[in-house]
Amino acid sequence: WGFRWQEVHREGIDLIVALDTSRSMLATDVKPNRLGRAKLAVEDLLAQLQGDRAGLVAFAGSAFVQCPLTLDQGAFRESLDAIDVGIIPRGGTNLGAAIAASLEAFEGRQGNHQALVLITDGESHEGDVKEAAKRAAERGVKVYTVGIGTTEGELVPAETGGYVKDRKGQVVKSRLDEETLKQIASDTGGVYLHAEGASFGLGELYRDYIGPMEKRELASTLERRFEHRFQIPLAAAFVLLLVEPLVGETRVATRRRLGWRRRAPEAA
Repeated sequence: WGFRWQEVHREGIDLIVALDTSRSMLATDVKPNRLGRAKLAVEDLLAQLQGDRAGLVAFAGSAFVQCPLTLDQGAFRESLDAIDVGIIPRGGTNLGAAIAASLEAFEGRQGNHQALVLITDGESHEGDVKEAAKRAAERGVKVYTVGIGTTEGELVPAETGGYVKDRKGQVVKSRLDEETLKQIASDTGGVYLHAEGASFGLGELYRDYIGPMEKRELASTLERRFEHRFQIPLAAAFVLLLVEPLVGETRVATRRRLGWRRRAPEAA
């Protein structure tokens, strides 16, 4: 019965996940370790997305875009799987660089359809975090910070075995810096979460805060839609059903007249 082309508009938000890959993310106060659990939580978050574009930023002492914004969740997962401690040679935790790289990943757009989920233990040793948060707020980007670990701290495994030590030979504990993360969220209109449970609460974060955000058109495609024209034969059949009794009565009357005409000559 044919088809027609229809333009389909896809709306959603732009979401960047910035993931800390510094050595402190190997601490095991969250099992199997902070980074491993964070990656699992991001997988759970990805499953919640409803037509949204997602991108990925990796950061330590510096930051770079691991996966540009995309609707392709398979490509995002491949980029996420490739993330590990050491993917960025420069050590440390630079939250300012993480926010700056995320703003670049938003492709220069402004508006209330953009969100950044920043997952880290919060120990920022470099960069101007306040200035980066200010730029995010000016761009309309809400930063949702997710803190991993505990304020009591945990030993950090060293690359050569044992644990990381400071210059005095004392083992180093990585402690969650909640105050910095709360300030970033507050300055940008986001919220702070302390990572708890298997999903770190990212599912609830998306449902309650990110999902309801203002949407914008992300893609427009032409799709072939088949035309279902069953109404035409259906209407014809209905008309025939209405006409059929009348046709039947006409046939009976005709037969009666013909029968009378045939009998009339015989009687004569």
